[in-house]
Amino acid sequence: MLMKAQDAMNTSATSPVSDEGVPVSVKIRERIHAARKRFHANDNISEFIEPGELEKLLDEVTGKMEGVLDSLVIDTENDHNTSDTARRVAKMYVNEVFRGRYVKGPEITEFPNAEHLNELMIVGPITVRSACSHHFCPVIGRIWIGVMPNEHTNVIGLSKYARLAEWIMGRPQIQEEAVVQLADLIQRKTQPDGLAIVMEASHYCMAWRGVKDMDSKMINSVMRGVFLKDANLRREFLSLIPARS
Repeated sequence: MLMKAQDAMNTSATSPVSDEGVPVSVKIRERIHAARKRFHANDNISEFIEPGELEKLLDEVTGKMEGVLDSLVIDTENDHNTSDTARRVAKMYVNEVFRGRYVKGPEITEFPNAEHLNELMIVGPITVRSACSHHFCPVIGRIWIGVMPNEHTNVIGLSKYARLAEWIMGRPQIQEEAVVQLADLIQRKTQPDGLAIVMEASHYCMAWRGVKDMDSKMINSVMRGVFLKDANLRREFLSLIPARS
């Protein structure tokens, strides 16, 4: 009897601790802490999410959202309009508007600048959709990207700029930081002599709530390399952007 008890103790000591019942968000957060990385609203955390966990996260968010609706005193059991709202909202956040947090960046095929292109190239307007990290209200706008390549610049397809922008914007963001993140990403991918980005967007945290101003927009820019140093090139880029509404 004593030997059986000792064997049971030894087995317990050597067996891994079961994580059954631990919310998947806790597991992901523990991995991030262990790696000493941050997980701000506009950070991508896909490297810490294991296969199959995104669906579990969706289930967890659904459950938490049901609690939010209960606290808002909405009778989801008898109201046919909100009976599945918690799941719809969870899908919207995890699979759509915040998808840029949970999935790896798009695959981008890069080509050498075989023709030694060295003239200004402008891509846009690219329609972008995000959400402000203060109120989770929509941020919808347009982006123009200017690239001054050199012989060592990697050339990527025009549609890939849109995919990169979508991935960056698919997180709770503030516009000032979003444009910098996008500039950093394109800079790493293409290594140009110069990079310029202008973003114009409507913020529904102003239009839908607060001051309820439907007409105001925010415009900001990031200038890198020769765009920062050469005022004439900067003026050329800005003059070639169609009139913004």
